[in-house]
Amino acid sequence: MRSTVWFTRRRREKIAPRPTERIREPAMPALHVCSLSRLADTVAATGASHVATLINAGTPVVRPSSIPAANHLFLGFNDIVEPIAGMIPVGEAEILRLFDFVDGWSQERPMVVHCWAGISRSTAGAYVAACRLMPSRDEAEIARELRAKSPSATPNLRLVRLADQMMGRAGRMAAAIEAIGRGRDAFEGEPFHLPIERSSA
Repeated sequence: MRSTVWFTRRRREKIAPRPTERIREPAMPALHVCSLSRLADTVAATGASHVATLINAGTPVVRPSSIPAANHLFLGFNDIVEPIAGMIPVGEAEILRLFDFVDGWSQERPMVVHCWAGISRSTAGAYVAACRLMPSRDEAEIARELRAKSPSATPNLRLVRLADQMMGRAGRMAAAIEAIGRGRDAFEGEPFHLPIERSSA
């Protein structure tokens, strides 16, 4: 009788699955792009740790309470490609600050890049950031992904051209944005994201 009970228990032990620790792969970091009106909702929905604001200098922007001041970049310039009297074009100083901000991002949680409408300055900023964070990825491929994710995106070409020169990309970034053309007309772009492939180094 004992041997029967022992055998039954052994069979149960073999059949019963042992508890295993679930292995969770780290989520791929991402750049989320949106308009000012969708900023709070996008930060809340994504759990972002960093926010980059690319907007007119005098525009009031309420920083989401979950974002520390040190993790909020504010770049004030107008959405223009050629200089216009009374307006502020983006310059090298602003792009250097964007580079520093992107380089300092841990990528553990998402970054949100926004402008007024989520169409021009923010899409350019996200494109530049993606090219900088993934230097081995083809610039045209990133641009095509941006277009697929955002039919309304019309990245600010001045920002892209300057970043291209400053990053030594020999015109490839600017050419890629020119190739995808102007986006579909829209009052406000729909939020989207660009995944960032982690470096194997």
